[in-house]
Amino acid sequence: MSKSVNRVQKALEDLKLDAAIQHMPESTRTAEDAATACKCSVGQIVKSMIFEGAETGKLKLLLVSGKHTVDLAKAAEIFGESLIRADPKRVRSETGFAIGGVAPLGHLSATDTWMDAALLDHDLIWAAAGAPNAVFSLPPQELKDATASRIFQIG
Repeated sequence: MSKSVNRVQKALEDLKLDAAIQHMPESTRTAEDAATACKCSVGQIVKSMIFEGAETGKLKLLLVSGKHTVDLAKAAEIFGESLIRADPKRVRSETGFAIGGVAPLGHLSATDTWMDAALLDHDLIWAAAGAPNAVFSLPPQELKDATASRIFQIG
């Protein structure tokens, strides 16, 4: 396993979460690919998206349902400041993950985390585990608690 996947595995164990990392035979890089591989709905896929606060410069991790997109024009009213796409090098250095394989857990440093309320509508959700074909599943409330996420509404 890669260092990134190992870090996610350790985070799952440290948090005492009952979730096993699965390596899929095909890529789970997009929400649609992940839903096909995991045999679930696109809404059950967690997109871990990293943005930078335009005013504070702080990274923000948004855990977004695969069926939603983030409207950056409305970001200030939801997150208290405008958001811009984070630089991939900064994402890698501060989280330990490359864009496309960012996991919600196992970051190198603490990141302000927000969760799409739509993810709580499911019994089980699927998230990236640090590699383009690695995922894990767990109940959404467990992920919310483990990441100390604040809930936000997209639609």
